[in-house]
Amino acid sequence: MQSLTPKDHAEAVALYRSEIVGSLTRRELDRGQLAEALTELSQQRFRPPRGHSSRTYSVATLERWYYAYKEGGLEALRPQARCDRGRGREMPVALRELLVDIRHEHPSASVPLILQTLGADGRLEPGTVSASTVRRFFAERGLDKASLRAGGTRGKMRLRWQAEHPGALWQGDVCHGAPLVHSSGSTTVRIHALMDDASRYVIALEAMTYEREIDMLSVFVRAVRKHGPPDAMYLDNGATYRGETLSLSCARMGTTLVHSKPYDAPARGKIERFWRTLREGCLDHIGSLTSLHALNVRLWAWLDEHYHKTPHGALMGKTPLEVFTAAASEPDPFDERKLRAALTVHARRRVRRDNTIAMDGVDWETDLHFLAGQLVSVSRCLVDPSEPPFIDHEGKRFVLHPVDPVRNATRPRSAQNLDEPHVARVAFDPSRALLDKALGRKPEGSR
Repeated sequence: MQSLTPKDHAEAVALYRSEIVGSLTRRELDRGQLAEALTELSQQRFRPPRGHSSRTYSVATLERWYYAYKEGGLEALRPQARCDRGRGREMPVALRELLVDIRHEHPSASVPLILQTLGADGRLEPGTVSASTVRRFFAERGLDKASLRAGGTRGKMRLRWQAEHPGALWQGDVCHGAPLVHSSGSTTVRIHALMDDASRYVIALEAMTYEREIDMLSVFVRAVRKHGPPDAMYLDNGATYRGETLSLSCARMGTTLVHSKPYDAPARGKIERFWRTLREGCLDHIGSLTSLHALNVRLWAWLDEHYHKTPHGALMGKTPLEVFTAAASEPDPFDERKLRAALTVHARRRVRRDNTIAMDGVDWETDLHFLAGQLVSVSRCLVDPSEPPFIDHEGKRFVLHPVDPVRNATRPRSAQNLDEPHVARVAFDPSRALLDKALGRKPEGSR
C-alpha cells in the first residue's frame, strides 16, 4: 500500500505549520500561558518544505497560525495565492496594451528584444519591468510563443485514440541516427519506419543515407507487397511526405493520405514513442558501426526478437505481433500489376536532335531516331528505381538506355551518303534565275 502524501505544495505547507502550532491547540492555556508558549516557540528553528535551511517565526505569525488552525483546521493553514498573480501589478494599463499590440504584430520577437527596443525608443525606463514579469503577463493572456504556435489557443484538448483495426492506418516517420564513421569519412543515417496504428506493429523499418521521397517510397513498396495497401497513411509535413508522386500513388491505390498539423509532434505520439523505445533499447547501445548493412541487421533483430514480442501497455498486455496477426485478414485483390501501375510516373519530354531525353537528371537515349525533336510521354516505374524509363509509341513499349558517347563514336549512322551530289528532281535554281535577270536573258522556263 502506498504512503499518504500531500496533494500539493500548499497542503504540504499547511501540514508543516500544523506540526509547529498543533500541540498548542490541544492544550488548555490562558492568555499569559499562550504568549509564553509562543515566545518559546519563536526561538526554535524549523525547516520548511523545499527549504534549504532552517528558520524562525515571529510570535505574531505563530499566533495567527494558532487561531487559524484552531478555527478552520488544516485547510485554514494553506497559503493563499495573490488574487493578481501573473498580472504584473507594477505595469501601467498603457504599457500592457502596448505589449499586447507588439506581440500580436511581431509574434516572433523575444521579450528581451521588446524591452530593449522600448527602452531605446524612450517609451520605457530601463529596469521598470523585468523580463519575467512580461513573460508571465504574456502567458496569462495566452500570448506566449507556445500558445501562438498552437494557433493562439491554450489548453488544446487531446484524446487517446487509435485505428479501428490493423491495416486501417499506418503512421510513417524518419528518425535521425548517429553518423556511421569509416576510413573515408562519415555517412549520415536516416531511419525510415511505417507502423500500424492499431497494433503498434512496425510494418517496415530501414536505415538509409538520405531522407528523400524516393527512399520513403522504396520502404512503402516493400510494405505494400507484403501486407497490401492500408486504408489511410498518417504522416508529418516534411518534404519527404509532401511529394506529388506519393500523393498520386496513394490515390491510385485507394489510400487516404493525411498529414498532421505543423509543429505538433504530440499528434504523432505513437510513432514518436516508438523512436524513444528504439533509441533506449537499441541505438544507444550498438557502438560504432561502419556500414548501413551492419546497422540494419541489428535493427531488424531487435524488432523481431524484442519489440514485436514484448507486451505493450496500450494493448492490454498483448504484444504487437499478437494483435497484428490476430486480425481477420480479408483476401486482398491488390497485386503486383496494380502496384506497378500506381507507382508509374509520366512526364512530357522533348527528344533532342541527338535522340537523347533528360529524365531525373540523367540523359537517356532512344533508338527511335524518327522521334528526334518531338514531344513524347516518358514513363518510369518507381517500384524499382533502377529500372530504366520507357516510351509508349503506337501501343508498344520502347525502353530507353543510358547514353554511351564512346560507343556512339563507332556506331554506324544512317545509309544516306552525304558526299554524293544532290540529284535535282524539281526545276528550282535561285542563282540561275538571278543570273538570267542580270544578263537580260529570257528565263529558261519561258523559252
